[in-house]
Amino acid sequence: MRSKAFGALTSAALLITLTAGCGGGASADDSGTVTVTVGYQSRTINTVTAGTLLRSLGYFEDELRRRGEQDGVTYKVKWQDYATGAPITAQMTAGKIDIGSMGDFPLLINAARGTQLNRPTRLVSVTGYNLAGGLNTVVTAPDSELDSLKDLRGKKVSTSVGSAADGTLVRALQQAGIDPEKDIRKLNQQPAVGASALQAGSADALSQFVAWPGLLAFQGRAKALYDGAELKLPTFHGVTVRQDFAKKRPTVVEDFLRAQGRATDYLHQHPVAASESVAKATGLPAEVVHLYNGSQGIATFDTTLKPALIAALKKDVPVLRSAKLVGDVDVDAFVDDSYIKRVYGSGYAKALAAGPPARRGGEVWLKGKETTTAFATSAELLRYVAAHRDAVRTAYVPDASTGTLWFADRAVWVSDGDELRPHVTGSGARADAAAHPGARTVSYSTARDLARAAS
Repeated sequence: MRSKAFGALTSAALLITLTAGCGGGASADDSGTVTVTVGYQSRTINTVTAGTLLRSLGYFEDELRRRGEQDGVTYKVKWQDYATGAPITAQMTAGKIDIGSMGDFPLLINAARGTQLNRPTRLVSVTGYNLAGGLNTVVTAPDSELDSLKDLRGKKVSTSVGSAADGTLVRALQQAGIDPEKDIRKLNQQPAVGASALQAGSADALSQFVAWPGLLAFQGRAKALYDGAELKLPTFHGVTVRQDFAKKRPTVVEDFLRAQGRATDYLHQHPVAASESVAKATGLPAEVVHLYNGSQGIATFDTTLKPALIAALKKDVPVLRSAKLVGDVDVDAFVDDSYIKRVYGSGYAKALAAGPPARRGGEVWLKGKETTTAFATSAELLRYVAAHRDAVRTAYVPDASTGTLWFADRAVWVSDGDELRPHVTGSGARADAAAHPGARTVSYSTARDLARAAS
């Protein structure tokens, strides 16, 4: 979604006079001020264009200020920050949050609870997505002897039941021939609790969503055991609204989506600045934020409701149903693209058809720089790092098999003649080496030395 399109659409937006009153949707107080309450997850950084970054940029307030001047109404935005999607859903079904953002599995629970409690919600846009599923990762302790998912049999695995990361764990274990209900001991824990359990040794592995796996790997507190992109099943985060609110104040929903589009443009145009901004607001290292949200990051940010994502959502329903977290969910009824289509106008079809950018050979972020340097191959990146070793803040490389971006110094490398191929997991690197006679797995420092010697 490009900013010029949004600017042009602002003047052409549908103008509907909003009456201040009680009932469905935000209501006005005695002064005539309408408060719109937005629930978001600041540390779930693939929702930043509908939460953390959007809030810091003030775009939604800008849109509502213009709306208020047109309608003679004063609008106020109330931001509420949560650790997961579950409390946002609880507040939405209680009529206390108007707009919320969360991951795909929580979105389905949001839809189910809304229907069950006669407080229906609607999915109106997407924030960040990964078509292969790379936003979720299973990690173990750095010194763990676990080599693959099959080693999890009989082990304690921490995850947040009902989250997208739990869905990844269930599917991955099933593919590995492990019963996720009987063959492991699943610990239902919040991400921070699970991270502590992994460090303390009371959990053997942790399956979590962004940004926890990257954070723990960056801190040297975990190593990747399973890359969710191996499932080749899309995962995403999106924006949900209360149906009664949307019907009462449709232009406010459109204003939010227009603001989200502007925040998406900002992230694309200023990826490093956006990473620094989100890091400041969340306390996460900027290097971790950029791993997911950068120009070559694991997530692609695009507000359109792509058919591949909706199809994946439908495939998620049986997983949640088997866990007795939802019954049947009418995904088609839950998805409402009418608002985002009005915001985009005639450009929606083209935006809908657009896919993620092509992955390259990674990027290097030098200390003190406001931009990163991209490379065509990982070997070129390694040579650059070797030549600028003391100046490198961090380096990122895409997994040679899945395309998932990872920290170069946390990747497991394969040396194969003149080629140097990075992998998120050791099992991925070993499979690569086994498939290529003469290839071998090597450490990051060895890969760097090999790249430099070949220059």
